[in-house]
Amino acid sequence: MSVHKKLMAARVQLQSIKLKKSGQNKFAGYSYFELGDFLPEIQNIFNNLGLCGVVSYDRDVASLTITDVDDGTVIVITSPMAEANLKGTHPIQNLGAVETYQRRYLWMTAMEIVEHDILDASEPVKEQPKPTPVQAEKAPQKPVKQRPDPIPPQHVEPAAWTIHIDAPDDATWVDMMVAANDLKISMAKSAEELKEMFQVNKALYEKLKTVNPAVYADVIENFTKAKRSFF
Repeated sequence: MSVHKKLMAARVQLQSIKLKKSGQNKFAGYSYFELGDFLPEIQNIFNNLGLCGVVSYDRDVASLTITDVDDGTVIVITSPMAEANLKGTHPIQNLGAVETYQRRYLWMTAMEIVEHDILDASEPVKEQPKPTPVQAEKAPQKPVKQRPDPIPPQHVEPAAWTIHIDAPDDATWVDMMVAANDLKISMAKSAEELKEMFQVNKALYEKLKTVNPAVYADVIENFTKAKRSFF
């Protein structure tokens, strides 16, 4: 049996398995496959069919080489490399994020795993214009109290806590912002450092509040819990 025939058999076997999507994109409102959702099943199928998949990386391209261990024939799946740029993290952490994404996409391509279309999910739904109703006179409303910033202004050190995110769309930006925020909170050693972090990145938190108020509320709650842990 050729490597192409074995790979096709592996795809069919995987399709017969009910995989569960554990990843959640709160902004766009859909679930997605994480690497751990399907890779163990693929490895079992490959082992039974006599296939071996090896992922490798160079500066420009990530590759998945699938080898037939019986006759040595191969299929190579490739993907162009990209960068993750979260300031304040170690270079190895950015590299690890890129490699994890590449492994996920390479295996999904090789095994023809169908997933929610991220580009379509990220586009806002255009609503049809509605007729403007006649506004009835309303009684004066009480002013809505704005939620105060959890941390007051102060002197900060920008270089130590700045978050920089380069994302192709709002959905990815929100996910990366939440990950960066959690990482920064875990690095803080005092309530004072949490204050510095919030003030340095205040513009990003304001953007998050506009783009996704629900996620913003969760982030603020995490700030509050972290701050209380120092007292």
